[in-house]
Amino acid sequence: MTFTLFLRRLSRHGLALLGLLILLCALLVSLLAPWLSPYDPLAAFDGLRLAPPGTPGHLLGLDNQGRDVLSRIIWGGRSLLAASVLPIIFAALVSLALGMLAGFRASAFSELIMRSMDMLFAFPMVLLAIGLSAVLGSGYPTLIITLICSVIPYLTRVVYRDTRAEVAKEYVEALRAQGASTADILFREIMPNVATPLLVYTTSLLGGMVVFLAGLSFLGLGVQPPQADWGRMVGEGAQMMILGAPHVATAPAVAIVLLSLAFNWLGDGLRDLLDPYQ
Repeated sequence: MTFTLFLRRLSRHGLALLGLLILLCALLVSLLAPWLSPYDPLAAFDGLRLAPPGTPGHLLGLDNQGRDVLSRIIWGGRSLLAASVLPIIFAALVSLALGMLAGFRASAFSELIMRSMDMLFAFPMVLLAIGLSAVLGSGYPTLIITLICSVIPYLTRVVYRDTRAEVAKEYVEALRAQGASTADILFREIMPNVATPLLVYTTSLLGGMVVFLAGLSFLGLGVQPPQADWGRMVGEGAQMMILGAPHVATAPAVAIVLLSLAFNWLGDGLRDLLDPYQ
C-alpha cells in the first residue's frame, strides 16, 4: 500500500483519525510541558488547597497540597507516555526476533523459546510488578521492566503464529528451491508479512497498557511522589472526593481514558487500513 493510499483511507476512518490526533496532541503537550505548563507541578499555593476548577489562574483547580492540577496533568503525561510506548517498542523488536526464529524451523531452540514464553505467561502482570517492586523497589524502572516482561510473551506468540503460517506457504518452498539463504527468506520475505499484524496488535495493546501502568501507580508501585503521574493523581484524588473535591481525581482519570481510547481507536483503524483485502 502506498503512503498516499494509506492517508486517503485514514481520512475516511473517523475514529482512527481522532485517535491519531489525540495521541499527537498528547505527545506535543508532553514535549512542550516546560513551556505550556502554567506553573511548576510541584509548587504549592497554600491558601488555595482543593480550590475548584475555574479558580482564577487555575483552570482545573488545585489538589489537596495546593498544586495546580492542570500543570500536573501536563507533566504527568510525560511519564505515562514514555513508560507505555518505549518499553512496548523494545518488547516488539525482541518479540519479532524471537517469534521468527522459533517459527521458521521446528527445533530444540524454538521449543526452548516458546516454553520460556509459557513460563512468563504464568505470572500475572500485577503479581510480577509486586515481585519486582520487592526486589528493585517501587519506581520508574520497575514499571519499565514489568511492562517488558509482561508484554513479550503476547507479542512473541503473535509473531510465532504468523511466521508458521508464512513458512507453510508455497513461496517459501519456491525460495528454498532457488537456493535463497535463511536470512534472505526471514528478513526480506517473511518479516514484512509478520511485522504488519505485530504493529496492529501492539498499537491496540498500548491502550490496555496505559490503564495497567496507571493502575500500578494508583497502587503505589509506579512513579513515586512528589513527581506528577496520572495514576498516582487519581489515587490521591480519590481520597479527596469525600471532602467535596472530585476534580482532583476526575481530571487525570479523564486523561487516562482518552489516551487509552486513542490507542484503541488507532489500533482498530490500522487493522482495517492495513488489511490487504480492503
